Amino acid sequence: MKDLPYSKKGYEIFFKLKPFIKKLLRIKVEGAENIPVEGGCIIASNHRSHLDPPVLNTISPRPILFLAKKELFEIPVLSWFIKKAGAIPVKRDNRDLNTLKTAIKLLKEGHCIGIFPEGSRAKPGEFRKPKSGIGFLIEKAKVPVIPVLIEGTDKVLPVKSKFPKLFKYDIHVKVGKRIHFEGISSYEHIAEKVMDEIKNLKRGINNG
Repeated sequence: MKDLPYSKKGYEIFFKLKPFIKKLLRIKVEGAENIPVEGGCIIASNHRSHLDPPVLNTISPRPILFLAKKELFEIPVLSWFIKKAGAIPVKRDNRDLNTLKTAIKLLKEGHCIGIFPEGSRAKPGEFRKPKSGIGFLIEKAKVPVIPVLIEGTDKVLPVKSKFPKLFKYDIHVKVGKRIHFEGISSYEHIAEKVMDEIKNLKRGINNG
């Protein structure tokens, strides 16, 4: 059996804590059943807060390994946690070929990879232009891509805040159906298609 890219024991503990975390952060989710329970897949979400990865892992039926900017691996304590979670270091432009090859390998092995097409956190209520490197990953991996919209994490843990504002705001997570890319060939257009699908999920979400 191959070694897992994340701490199995750590995830088992996290799995048991999911109901508590969901209540603590007031997470409301719709469409979690759209996340494949097995096989390689990509979870593509908008990015508003450092809370986004743990929130997505809380609502997912399986571990999600995230592409994380290289700078995070240089922060004491945080680097230990994200390594245990199986995070994959990536340069800000998402065009780090070695990193993308690692991600593709993990996808081929049947793991679930989480990506933020925008590359970094967007301002509240806004979306950034997606990085074309994400299009490269999607085209080469050829696995299901699931769009996800997160709203509210930027209120619970705003940029530059060290501690979350608990019990004040709801976090809404909406998981869409698999994206189809028929007729789209360029990496840039693939990335744009993903962001469009994420934006479309905003309909029907009421922020609390």
